[in-house]
Amino acid sequence: MGARAQILMAALALVAAAPARGSEWAIALHGGAGVMARGSLAAEEEEAIRQALARARDAGAAVLAAGGSAVDAVVAAVTLLEEAPQFNAGVGSVFTSAGTIELDAAVMDGRTRALGAVTGVTRTRSPVALARRLMERGPHVFLAGEGAEAFARAEGLEEVPNSHFMTERRRRQLDDRRHQGQGAARTAELAFGTVGAVARDRSGHLAAATSTGGLTGKAPGRIGDTPVVGAGTLAENGACAVSATGSGELFLRTRVAGQICDRIRFGGERLGKAAAAALAEMAALGGSGGLVAVDSAGHVAMPMTTSGMYRAAATSRGLSLVAIYADEHPPE
Repeated sequence: MGARAQILMAALALVAAAPARGSEWAIALHGGAGVMARGSLAAEEEEAIRQALARARDAGAAVLAAGGSAVDAVVAAVTLLEEAPQFNAGVGSVFTSAGTIELDAAVMDGRTRALGAVTGVTRTRSPVALARRLMERGPHVFLAGEGAEAFARAEGLEEVPNSHFMTERRRRQLDDRRHQGQGAARTAELAFGTVGAVARDRSGHLAAATSTGGLTGKAPGRIGDTPVVGAGTLAENGACAVSATGSGELFLRTRVAGQICDRIRFGGERLGKAAAAALAEMAALGGSGGLVAVDSAGHVAMPMTTSGMYRAAATSRGLSLVAIYADEHPPE
């Protein structure tokens, strides 16, 4: 049985045992942001993207509805997104300039502030599973390259050849970049395919998980915002959980995820206002992208500076959406 089927079966089993009553829950996820004009996607491609987002959302929502933890929910959602070739994480990740795949991921538990982050992963099938295992059992919170792979092997996580993550579509993108140059590639397909999820569970705990292949043609060894706590991933009970996608270097420089939580904790701002302000600061320096966030009350924000962001959300209050374009189904 594949990883996707196992997750869906586990989620359905949890639904069967769901408590009759409980506190509010919420989940939001993204599959990347970028230049996504209406009509730019073939109908079948758009439908495949929407279905993949819905499957991931539903798997996470089933965990939460059954009283499961926010960590379980975000990892369930991101694991499915890693297996979907439409996104730049796991299978379907972009190539480095050397023609290889290097993966980053992070998981954070807002209840305990426990964190697991990995970068430069090349053979572990599920980077988000590795990040979670490191968070729960590792001697450190951040491992890179061979150190991360060695920990994965010691923990019995599935290992695959680097070619497992490669697709012809992503290889063509690398070839285009090589032939056209960096500037042309920026405008040809400016899409940041990082995937991520945030959640609030029935107990009021928050969690965030993010996974990515990085940027097309990136230098081997490059580290973006995804595995860096406070930049692309963060979860703090009493404040918010954030998973970001976009110009990694700018998200790092402006500390987007941390800034949002600080604005809520110390400035008393609402989630939507805090998220928009942090993105605006990043954009003012020349960056672009988006994020998904949930606060301690279960409110969802999904702002972006781009024309689109693959995203989905569900809450116990009745919110249920799958969207691509910026003007489509705003949750707030």
